[in-house]
Amino acid sequence: MLGSLQKMTTTLAEPVQYQLPVGEQLLPLNDLIGQRLTLRYSGQIFCVHCQKKTSKSFNQGYCYPCFTKLAQCDMCIMKPETCHYAAGTCREPAWGESFCFQPHYVYLANSSGIKVGITRQNQIPTRWIDQGAIQALPIFKVASRHLSGLIEVILAQHISDKTSWQQMLKNHVELLDLKQIRDQLLALCAPELENIEQQFGAESIELLSQAESINISYPVLQYPQKVKSFNFDKDSTVGGVLQGIKGQYLLFDTGVINIRKFSGYEIAVID
Repeated sequence: MLGSLQKMTTTLAEPVQYQLPVGEQLLPLNDLIGQRLTLRYSGQIFCVHCQKKTSKSFNQGYCYPCFTKLAQCDMCIMKPETCHYAAGTCREPAWGESFCFQPHYVYLANSSGIKVGITRQNQIPTRWIDQGAIQALPIFKVASRHLSGLIEVILAQHISDKTSWQQMLKNHVELLDLKQIRDQLLALCAPELENIEQQFGAESIELLSQAESINISYPVLQYPQKVKSFNFDKDSTVGGVLQGIKGQYLLFDTGVINIRKFSGYEIAVID
């Protein structure tokens, strides 16, 4: 099996079901856990957007021209509170209207500990799985990505908005009462959240007070005690006994690799 990598596709189940896209093919991974698996990098990279060959990958799979011109590669995607659509400087206004001006969720997740995050409506629960969260709870549904970013910044004054991937992979995380944490945050941030509602209108923000948290389990036989990370730019052949999958990481007995980081890399799969 030979082709360009894309991030693993997932299905929420007990445990999460994973497939590895390699070119036009999908490799089911759960049945390979406990077996030897090798990924061999051919030395070629193809842009995930335009499909052209590139000597270097930017922003998880883009060639440099696409990286510099596409709105989806702009910093405001990572920091939506900095959205500049209203200033008329969006790289692709039509794309921004379809991507950013749709319902987004502000959520709590427990991956390496409690964190706040945002995602599009159609990325639930994919976003939580990709982060390796063992629990997640949506707390707000809002009208746009910009608005979700502003709320995230408010909540992030009190809890993290990042995941420690090493701690997540070691599974150094305990179950938490996400509803209790939500209620504490809402109380702490009440004045700022009220200001946001007054600015954008109550119809733009919905508090999901009746939402239930979900638990997520991953197909892992053994978590690593020490995390050694593989890099296709340094190690053209990566593999060993596949001990599990969590987030977008394959966990081998020899080390781990972040599949999403190497989107567009041409890989031969040897199992």
